[in-house]
Amino acid sequence: MNTSKSESIPSPTPHGRVTFLEGRGDLPMVEITTPWSTAEVYLHGAHITHFQKRGEPPLLFLSQCSRFDAEHPIRGGIPIIFPWFGRPAGQTQQHGFARVRDWELSEVVSPADGSVTLRLQLPEGGEAADCAACALEYVVTVSDTLSAELRVTNKSGRELSFENCLHTYFAVGDIQAAKVTGLKGVDYLNQPTSFSRHTETADAIRFGEEVDRIYLATGHPVGIYDDSMRRVILIAKEGSNSTVVWNPWMAKAKAMPDYGDEEYKEMICVESGNVATDKVVLGPGQTSRLKIKLSSRALA
Repeated sequence: MNTSKSESIPSPTPHGRVTFLEGRGDLPMVEITTPWSTAEVYLHGAHITHFQKRGEPPLLFLSQCSRFDAEHPIRGGIPIIFPWFGRPAGQTQQHGFARVRDWELSEVVSPADGSVTLRLQLPEGGEAADCAACALEYVVTVSDTLSAELRVTNKSGRELSFENCLHTYFAVGDIQAAKVTGLKGVDYLNQPTSFSRHTETADAIRFGEEVDRIYLATGHPVGIYDDSMRRVILIAKEGSNSTVVWNPWMAKAKAMPDYGDEEYKEMICVESGNVATDKVVLGPGQTSRLKIKLSSRALA
């Protein structure tokens, strides 16, 4: 699909609108407006950088120090992690290549209900050869909720094994007044202690230090309760057996060049995917689907 600066696609109703713009760093960006919300998607990394319901603060956190260039991932929003999580031995790119490749917008759909759906595809070639000729498609739907679905198809004649994750950064008013619920009783790998295995015993995860945990074999929804913003965020997911909860805290925040020293106070990552022992294995011709649906409501 060819796009140009400030080009808009009309919709069947006057409610859903899509505008193509030059975003930060002159990177191509799609701006979406619906009766309920606004959103932004960069073609670099197929990266959702913004979603905001009318009358609410932004749902997603985006670092003020983020790089916006073709060589680096965007810090914040929803990076796509594929085909590996972290940096395995022999790999130079943290979290894979999907978040630093330019994707192509293949379709825009704006039905009469006022929602807008984008379909993006990762062009074949380059690093994709490492994935046994896999095909990647990303479907983003904006309405009063935000949905994102990553589809991976194994186009080769051999088995394909990979990790994937939608590495979502959520905005909170005060990290020490926020908590994550829905993971009690789940086993997790704790990164600060060399990925030692533990079982979550708390009803809610609170933050007073670095938290970096991979919760395993969990496919149920997770909630973020934000007392400061008086908001509850619900993360529902499909095709995901792992949930990663991360906040870098003080020392790691200062060590990241694309992240503000104090920004750890304003965000929580709750990431949905399939990592570590939950990695995906696809046979020839098979397709995996990883989907999240993000919604919010006022905290009673």
